[in-house]
Amino acid sequence: MRMEFWKTAIEQIFRDNPPKQPVSTELWRAVRKHRLTKRWLLRIITDREKDLDDKAFRNLQELENYAENTHSSLMYLLLECLGVKDVHADHAASHIGKAQGIVTCLRATPYHCSRRKVYVPMDLCMLHGASQEDFIRGSREQKVRDVVYDIASQAHVHLQHARSFSHSISAAAVPAFLQTVVLEDYLQRVRKVNFDVFHPGLQHRNPLLPLLLYLRSWKKSY
Repeated sequence: MRMEFWKTAIEQIFRDNPPKQPVSTELWRAVRKHRLTKRWLLRIITDREKDLDDKAFRNLQELENYAENTHSSLMYLLLECLGVKDVHADHAASHIGKAQGIVTCLRATPYHCSRRKVYVPMDLCMLHGASQEDFIRGSREQKVRDVVYDIASQAHVHLQHARSFSHSISAAAVPAFLQTVVLEDYLQRVRKVNFDVFHPGLQHRNPLLPLLLYLRSWKKSY
């Protein structure tokens, strides 16, 4: 019902008749001010709706597609809010969004598994001989670490691809891309614990993140 509400709300917002609801009103103002693209908003809702089934991703490609349709779509909207219209920035946003979706899946794994839900790609589990039950019981065996390694490696690849466009992107786009600092921090920490996604140290936020974000912002780099 909530998803249907937002589908209807988006249609009404783009007809200049937003629902009398605070978030809808603010979104309508943002759409008018920055001329946001309706397709990106609807794509986020559509894929979030599919995610309500609580099914594991069949393969890494399916996880990447979900990340592209949700996280990357939000990145495109952020670029529109910043007034950035550049094909290189769009390419970088696509890869950063995919990296964010993959990292989010990893970071949330202990929480989801504690509720007997597993979303990690099933093809990688089969490849390394790890079962959903291994994740649910919080196994720290090598086969589980191997699955995490493959997933984390793919996120790292997307970050590298995104940064390959850094010299072609204007400084105006950098604020939208600063989340790479948080993504890189998590990937470095999970590597230091040998890809043990259930390691207690990963459940605590790095207190230096604000400083790292400030430095990247000051250097206008991501």
